[in-house]
Amino acid sequence: MEQQREELQAEVERAGALLGRLRAEVHRVLVGQEALLDGLLTAMLCGGHALVEGVPGLAKTMCATALAACIEAKVHREQFTPDLLPGDLVGSEVFSPASGEFSVRKGPVFAHILLADEINRAPAKVQSALLEAMQERQVTIAGRSLPLPDPFLVIATQNPIEHEGSYPLPEAQMDRFLLKLCVEYPGGDEELEIADRMAFSRPDIALRPVLNPDEVLLMRSVADRLRVDGRIKQYGLEIVRCTRPPRRAELGLDHMIEWGASPRATIYLVMAARARALMAGRHCVIPDDVKAVSPMCSATA
Repeated sequence: MEQQREELQAEVERAGALLGRLRAEVHRVLVGQEALLDGLLTAMLCGGHALVEGVPGLAKTMCATALAACIEAKVHREQFTPDLLPGDLVGSEVFSPASGEFSVRKGPVFAHILLADEINRAPAKVQSALLEAMQERQVTIAGRSLPLPDPFLVIATQNPIEHEGSYPLPEAQMDRFLLKLCVEYPGGDEELEIADRMAFSRPDIALRPVLNPDEVLLMRSVADRLRVDGRIKQYGLEIVRCTRPPRRAELGLDHMIEWGASPRATIYLVMAARARALMAGRHCVIPDDVKAVSPMCSATA
C-alpha cells in the first residue's frame, strides 16, 4: 500500500511539472485571472466543459485561446451568431459531381478544443446539436454517428449584460457544463501590467505548445486514481442536498434556489475536487478541494 502511494505521488508530481509548464506559457500573455485559468485546467483534467461568463474585455477569449495554443492539439474557434446553422457546426453531407457520391464534410466541432465564442447568440437548433457533442462525445450527420476526438473540450463564453439577439442556454445544456466560471475585473497593478504588455498595435507574443493530447489524457488518468475518502464524498453530497427540499427550507434558502441540484452535481464535485488535488500536488482529496470547486460547478450553481 505504501509503495502504491509513493508511485502515485511520483505521478502526481510529474503531472504537476507538466501543469507548471502550461501555466508559465499561458501567463506570457495572460495577466492575473488565476481563478479563470484554474477553472479551465480543472475542466481539462476532468474531461468536462467550461462556460465562461463576464463582461467584454476581461480576457475570456484570450485565456481560452492561449490555453488552446499551448496544447499541441486540433483547435477550432467558432463565433456563434443568430444565423448559425447546425451544419455549420457539426458538418454536413455534400455531393461530389465527379464521383456521383455523397461524402461527409466535418465541421469545426471535430477538434480537441472547441472555443464557442458568445454561445448564447446561437439559436436553439445549434444548441441542440452542440448538446449531443458535449454529452455523447459524438455527432450525427445524415443518420451516421461519428465520434469526436479524445480529449474533447468545449470552452464557451457568454456576455451577461447584452440580451438582444441572444438565446439563453436551456437548463439541459447548462447542466452539461462541468464548470461555470464568472470572470471578475483585474486589480489595479494587474491592469497596469496588461497595458505594459498589450498596448501595442500588434503585441509580439508567440505561444508555443508545451503539452500534447496524450499528456492531457495521462494527467486525467492520474486524477482519476486520486483517493477520495467516503467522508469527503459525504461532504459533497451534503452540499448538493442543501439545494433540495426540505433541507433548503430548513436553511432558509427557498427564496434563493428555484430547482435543486441533480445527482450529476455530486459527480461533478468529486471529479473537480480530484482535479484540484492534482493541481495542488496531493495524492488525495481534502475538504478544501470540495469547498473550492462547489461555487463553480455548473450543476450546483
